[in-house]
Amino acid sequence: MPEESVVKAITDSMTETIHVVVPQHLNGADTLFGGQLAMWIDEVAGVVAARHCRSSVTTAAIDNLRFREPVYQNELLIIRGKVTFTCTTSLEVRVDSFAENIHGKIRLINTAFVIMVSLGQDGRPMPVPGLALQNKIEQAEFAAGKRRKEVRMQLNMELYE
Repeated sequence: MPEESVVKAITDSMTETIHVVVPQHLNGADTLFGGQLAMWIDEVAGVVAARHCRSSVTTAAIDNLRFREPVYQNELLIIRGKVTFTCTTSLEVRVDSFAENIHGKIRLINTAFVIMVSLGQDGRPMPVPGLALQNKIEQAEFAAGKRRKEVRMQLNMELYE
C-alpha cells in the first residue's frame, strides 16, 4: 500500500501505445469504431494509473469522447497517457489519441480525461501517490484537473440530490 506522502513524477508512469487500424476495428462507414477507441483509451489510462499507484485500479469515469476526425484502415493510432491530477484515492489521466496516415501526417483525434481509482487487495479504494510537479506546464495541468474535479462534483451533486 503506497504511503500518502509518496510523490512521483509524471514521467514515471507516462505510457504510449500504437495500433495499426485493421478491418476488424472498422464500423459500417469503414472508419475506426468509436467503441474500439474507447477501449484503447481505457487500457492506456489503466496502465498509467497502475504504474503510478503500483496497485490495481478501476475506471470511475471518462470525460470527452468527441471524435474530431475519422480514422481509416491502415492508419496508425497513437495513444499517449499521463497523470495530470491526483486526489486521495483517485487520479485523473489525460489520454491523447492521434492518427498517423501513410504520409506521416499526424492529427489529434481525441483528448479524454479518465478518472481512475486505486484499489487495495481488499478491493477498497486506497491512497494514491501525489505528483511531483516539475514545471509550469505540469502545474497548470494539475490546476486544470482540480477545476475539472470541482465541476464533476457539482454535476454529481445536482444529479444525485
